[in-house]
Amino acid sequence: MMYLIYIISFILGLIIGSFLNVVIFRLKVQKDTGKTSINLKGRSKCPHCGKKLDFFELIPIFSYLFLKGKCSSCKKHISYQYPLVEFVSGLVTFLTIYYFGIFNLNGYFLLIISYILIVIFFYDLRRMIIPDVLVAIFFVLAIILDIIMLTRGEIQILDLFWGMLIGGGFFLVIVLISKEKWMGWGDVKLGFALGVFMLFPKIIVAYVLAFVIGAIISLILLGLKEKELSDAVPFAPFLIVGAFLALYWGQNIIEWYLRGF
Repeated sequence: MMYLIYIISFILGLIIGSFLNVVIFRLKVQKDTGKTSINLKGRSKCPHCGKKLDFFELIPIFSYLFLKGKCSSCKKHISYQYPLVEFVSGLVTFLTIYYFGIFNLNGYFLLIISYILIVIFFYDLRRMIIPDVLVAIFFVLAIILDIIMLTRGEIQILDLFWGMLIGGGFFLVIVLISKEKWMGWGDVKLGFALGVFMLFPKIIVAYVLAFVIGAIISLILLGLKEKELSDAVPFAPFLIVGAFLALYWGQNIIEWYLRGF
C-alpha cells in the first residue's frame, strides 16, 4: 500500500510541477519597484509560435520526451526547464511524503512550502530576482507551522529564535559590510524565512551545504568559461538546495558530524 502511495505522490508532484512551470513563466516582477503580477488565464502555448498546446502536449515529462523537446508546430526547441521542474516537483513530493507523511497537518504545510521554494529556485535562476510576495507567503506559512509544532512540544522557542538570527542575520551582516556587492536584500529576506522554516541547528547545515555546493558549481562554471569572476551568480538556488538536503537528511548529517568528536 505504501509503495502505491509513493508512486501516486510522485505522479501528483509531476502534475503540480506542470502548474509551477506556468507560475514561473507568467510571474512578472519589476526589479526597480518589486511590483508583482501574474496572469494565469488562458491555455498554455508555445513561447515561439504561439500555438495553443493540445492535451497530449501537456502530459508532464512524457510530452517533452515524445516531442523530442520541440514544438509540434514550429519545431523550435522547448526549454528543458519544463520537464526539470516537473521532475523536481515529483521528487520533492515523494521525499516529503516518505520522510514526513501526508496524513498530517505538518506534511501539508511542508508540501506547500516546498512548492514555493521550487518556484523561487527557478525564478531566481532565470531572472536573478527573488519575488518578495513568494518569500512573504513562505514566511507566513513557516511561522504558522512553527506555532503548531510549538503547541505540540515538537520544537523549542529557542530553536526558532536562533534559526531566525542565524538565517537572516548572517546575510544581513554580509549585505551591510559589502554594501550589497556580495549579497542582495532578497537573500536576507529569504534567509530569515529559511531560518524560521529550518530552525536551529538545521539552518546551519543548510547554509554549509549551500556554500559548498555554490563553490563547487561556481568553480565548474569558471573552468568551463561559462562565467567570469566578475559575473553575478544567483545564490537563492544554492540556499534552497541546501535547505532541502537539510530538511530530509539534516539530522543524519548533524549526528554524523558530532560522532567525529
